[in-house]
This record gives sequence, C-alpha cells and structure tokens, in this order.
Amino acid sequence: MTAAAALDALSCAAQPGKAAEMAAYHKAERPYLGVANPDIDRMTRDWRRALPLADRLALAEALWASDVHEGRIAAAKLLTQARIRPDDGPAWELICRWVPEFDAWAVADHAAIAGQKRLVWAPARLDDVEPWTRSEHMWSRRAALVMTLPWTKLRNPKPEDLEIRERVLGWAAGYVSDPDWFIQKAVAWWVRDLSRHAPERSREFLVANGDQMKSFARREAARHLPSSADDGQDPSTKAGL
Repeated sequence: MTAAAALDALSCAAQPGKAAEMAAYHKAERPYLGVANPDIDRMTRDWRRALPLADRLALAEALWASDVHEGRIAAAKLLTQARIRPDDGPAWELICRWVPEFDAWAVADHAAIAGQKRLVWAPARLDDVEPWTRSEHMWSRRAALVMTLPWTKLRNPKPEDLEIRERVLGWAAGYVSDPDWFIQKAVAWWVRDLSRHAPERSREFLVANGDQMKSFARREAARHLPSSADDGQDPSTKAGL
C-alpha cells in the first residue's frame, strides 16, 4: 500500500466540516482531512494485520512525511503494538527520528504511545531517550516523560522498574523550573499518575520540588494524593507544600 492510497482511504471516512474544526482545535499548520480517531484505529488495525513489517514501516514513514494530520496519527498507530516481530529495532529508530519533528500535542502523544511500547519491550532504550531531556526542542523534552508513563502504572514494580522510576523522576525534577505550559503539564501528569500506585513517592517529589512548579501543575500533580479528610484544601497544601 502506498501513502497516497492510505490517505485516499482515510479521506473516504472524513466527516463534513470536521477538518476545519480540527485545524482550529489543534492549531498546527498542516492539512487536516476531518477523520475521527475510531476510523483511523479501524483502518490502521487492518493495515497492521495485512502488511508485512517492512511494508508497514515504509508506509508509516511515508504517512509521517505527508505531514497530513491523520497521516501522522496513522503512522504512529501502525507502530503501536506490544510486540513487533521479528525485530522492533527499525520501528524504534523510526519513532526516534520523528521526535525532533513533534510540534503539536495530539500527534506527539500518539507517536509517544508507540514509543512507550518499544521502551517497555526494551528498557535499555532509555539511554536513547535521556539526551532528549537536554534538547532545546520543547516537544523532545516532553516526549521523555510521556514515553515513560508506563512506569507510573506498575502495581508491583521490580527493583529494575524502581530504578527506572527514580531515573525519570530525576528528569522531571530537572524540568520543574521550566516555564513552558506543556512541560509543566507533563511533570504533573507523571507525578499524578504515579500517585495512584506510589502516593508517598509522589508526595516526596512535590515536597522537594513543588515550590518551583506552576500552581496549576502542582495542583494537578497532587490531585489523587490521599488525605485524612476532605477539608476543601488545595491538594498541593495536603502534599505539604
């Protein structure tokens, strides 16, 4: 399948008026077709099943290069699966090449979900991610936290998972004084999700770093932290800030 054929198939699922709505909402300067995510899910699921890995990688690369919003979303979804056989290395390398081109949250998050699967499959790839934390490109810095979110969701983390968690929290601590809204939101997202399974560690992070965070991010990070009573206080105050 060529990228042109895939985009034609996506266009057939476009909804009247939706392209203009999406352009206004996402604000990134690129073409929009007006296709809903469930339709992209359905098509990319069929393509994943039908195409050999080499063809799927080529299609994902071409769809990303099209710079069409739905094309980039589809490219990411083509690589979003727990196992990619026989070798997922080329898929990871392709995702890494996309990261410096991230320029909007929706496309970046879909590509990051694909990246999460590859990191969980091979955590040593965190060595590839760490340089992103020092990038001048805001979306690359953000991707380092979004791609590592699976380590916030572990109910029974192994020692090596705890080491990874601390490594990423170290990255997050380096971000807390960054004024960019998306970076602040990413830190809050990581700490908030961690608080569901490791509330004390989230609280410790906020006690140590919360005073450098924007108030909205501090509140969001503390949103699920347990308290002894619902006293109406700001959750960040309950965190000891």
